[in-house]
Formats: sequence, structure tokens, C-alpha cells
Amino acid sequence: MGMRIGIDLGGTKIEAIALARDGTERFRKRVSTPTGNYDATVRAIADLVRAVDAAAGAQGSVGIGIPGTVSPATGLVKNANSTCLIGRALDKDIAAAIGRLVRLANDADCFALSEAADGAGAGQRIVFGVILGTGVGGGLVVDKRVVSGPNAITGEWGHNPLPWPKDDERPGPKCYCGRTGCIETFLSGPGLASDFQRASGGEGWNAEKIAAADEPSARAAMDRYVERLARSLAHVINIIDPHVIVLGGGLSGISRLYEDVPRLWSAQVFSDAVATKLVPPAHGDSSGVRGAAWLWD
Repeated sequence: MGMRIGIDLGGTKIEAIALARDGTERFRKRVSTPTGNYDATVRAIADLVRAVDAAAGAQGSVGIGIPGTVSPATGLVKNANSTCLIGRALDKDIAAAIGRLVRLANDADCFALSEAADGAGAGQRIVFGVILGTGVGGGLVVDKRVVSGPNAITGEWGHNPLPWPKDDERPGPKCYCGRTGCIETFLSGPGLASDFQRASGGEGWNAEKIAAADEPSARAAMDRYVERLARSLAHVINIIDPHVIVLGGGLSGISRLYEDVPRLWSAQVFSDAVATKLVPPAHGDSSGVRGAAWLWD
């Protein structure tokens, strides 16, 4: 395999990267996403691919990370928060525009693949990549390959209920998926802010401000967050037993998570000792676009 091109399709920007065989970055470019315009989005991606080809002097394989997934039942995009993509044959439309096959994957899968290939999970057989941001997502990589089941929802731990809930956590906040008490409603950035507001009455605080504040109600909110994350990841460990869990997304920069969560999760992990490591990402915000490039291996 020669040059790999990765595309990270986000709600506000589209980023392209070219990786050499050894993972060395050869080119990078980003443009604004044509919000709500499907045809313009396809054109923007095709233009980026052509720009990468021209800069590198060769055509590369194309992998694309999207904020959703392709339904195995229909071949069309589903579960995308960029709603103009839903119900579209995005892979086929881009392939027609650039004249070569493309591979699509969920952006959390791309994050996990990047960190497993040559990042914080390199050399480990089972890697679970976690997104803690506007939402809560995840991706599972085994032997450097993304695991995708028959429903294309592997790793969607954020839409399971918060495990071992306490009385004051039931039934839990409403989730956009139609249920209540989903992990995402507690552990996303907006979920942390809402929890702080419910407990303290404070308004206008986002997750970053809460995490940085040296103030009693903010510290209490972070204590609850850490303990809930520990419970939730213990549930993941009990099911898939990963060697490494890599955190990504905006909340992955909270340093105390990497010490406090493993200390607490032992209470719920069904084992006498827990060897799973919890680590920050090696590639940071670049993991999504790098992982998209690694979809061709």
C-alpha cells in the first residue's frame, strides 16, 4: 500500500491528510464544511482529494471518517448528526466524483484505529477508543482492525444506561435517542454542564469551565463525573476486556481522569486485578483524520 489519504468530515470543517507507508504525514489541508448542503459537501471532499493528489504527485487510497455510519441494511448513511448525510449513498457518490473506491467509517472508529495503529494503543491487541465531547461515542479495534458488527453500531456505549445507578440518578436525563438515563446524558460535555446546573443552580458554565474551577460546586460535579465515568468504563471492561482505553474528545484533556478513574473502576470490574490502561491520545485532534487514512491497510 502506497500513500493513504484520510478525510475527517466534521460539522464545521473537513480535513484531509496524506500519510506515507510508514505513517509519516506528507500533506494536510482543511476547508469549511458546506453546512446542510449534501451536494456541496461531496464536491468539497472531491476537491480536497484532488488537492492532495496534486501536492503528493500521486493518487492515494481514500478513507473517510463521518459523524454517523453506513447502514448494512440499506447502504445509506444513518445516525448522523449532520442530517444532510442521512439516507445518502455517500461512499458511492464520492467514489463517482473522484474515480476510485472509498471506505467510510464512524469518526469514533477512526479515532480508535489511529491510536491503535501508531498512537497511544500501539502494540496492544484490543484497543477501545472513547469520545467524550458533545456526545459520547466509541470504537473497538482488534489486531489493528476496526470491529464492525451486523448493525454497524460496535462501540456505541454512550447509548446504554448508566450502570449501577444510584437512586438520585434514576430515571436520568432525557436523551435525544428517545430514552432516559443514557451514559451520554451524564458524561458528554453538555451532560456535565447540565448536572452542574441541576445541583448548583449555576447557569452559563460549560464543561471546560467546570473542570478548571477551584470552587466547591464545580469540584463536586467533577467528583460525580469521575465516579460515573469509572462505573461506565468498568461496564465496558467487563464486556470486551481491552488492553488499553484511549480517551478523546474535548473532555479527554482533564488530567485527573487518568489517575482517578482507574483507581475507582476496580470496584465494578469483575476481576481480582485490572490490567487495562487508561491513556490520553497520542495524536490529539488529528486522530480522526489519521484513522480515516488507516482504513486502507
